[in-house]
Amino acid sequence: MRKQAGETVLLYHVEGDRGRKLRGLLIQNGMKIRSIRPEQYLEPIGYLSGVKGAEPSGQIYDGEDFSEEMMVLKGIYGGRLDMLLSLMRREGISIELKAVVTEQNIGWNSIQLYEEIKEEHETMTRE
Repeated sequence: MRKQAGETVLLYHVEGDRGRKLRGLLIQNGMKIRSIRPEQYLEPIGYLSGVKGAEPSGQIYDGEDFSEEMMVLKGIYGGRLDMLLSLMRREGISIELKAVVTEQNIGWNSIQLYEEIKEEHETMTRE
């Protein structure tokens, strides 16, 4: 699969050996990586992921952090997305909270996106 311009992955709390392994996969496949720090959580997802025209909020988050790993993908679709998820499975890297940047969520901040995908994940995995 050919690399697409603007492929960016936002990573939250993906650290240690798994983090190094995942970063290696992303770099090998030409994807830009941004590790998001808690103080950046109030910035819009569009701004953090490099969406043209997305403006920063300028707000600094100083509230409670979330501890779960989260991965947000921008510009990674179709075969490229399938390839990335397959490589992650092969390497034993599982991140439960994943999202794709959409027109709907580019204005959301990281806390809003986290709460939304955490709720969706809990709903989907409920027995």
